[in-house]
Amino acid sequence: MNMLEALTQAGGAQAISRDLGVDQQTAQTGMAALLPMVLGGMQNHAGGAQGLGGLAGMLGGLGGGGLMDNVLAPQPTDVSQGNQVLGQIFGNKDASRTVATHAAQQSGLSPDLLKKMLPIVAMLAAGYFARQAGGQDGAIGGGAGDGLGGMLGGLLGGGGGGANPLNSILGGLMGARR
Repeated sequence: MNMLEALTQAGGAQAISRDLGVDQQTAQTGMAALLPMVLGGMQNHAGGAQGLGGLAGMLGGLGGGGLMDNVLAPQPTDVSQGNQVLGQIFGNKDASRTVATHAAQQSGLSPDLLKKMLPIVAMLAAGYFARQAGGQDGAIGGGAGDGLGGMLGGLLGGGGGGANPLNSILGGLMGARR
């Protein structure tokens, strides 16, 4: 099962639908358009100086598995943690806007809707990774970096040779963040 299917089965599209007042098909379409770019941002972060350990630490520090719980809970999602995740993986708001614009071109959805959806999708993805890397409680530690790297590689194109979708979308914008 791929990550989009796992997040949908967990209730991700339903939560987005509830939070943003859109139908579940629209939420699913937005998730499908945004998720590869969020994963690409995580892969870029993991490729930095701190490596996979830095990504694992960042995800854990921002809430770990609780990020996903926040989205799936019945109350409205507090997207502040999602915006923090986006700030870490994309570096700036211009990059997030570029992601939303590109996803709009691919999906036919409004860029404004996708900008609202982006922090929620980031929380779902980060929380999912935290759970997969650190067990059910979502804590990330120890040797989690290896599992996280394998997940990133597998979800972004079947291994280390897979092309990162962000590289072609954002170009030099991502390189200037560090």
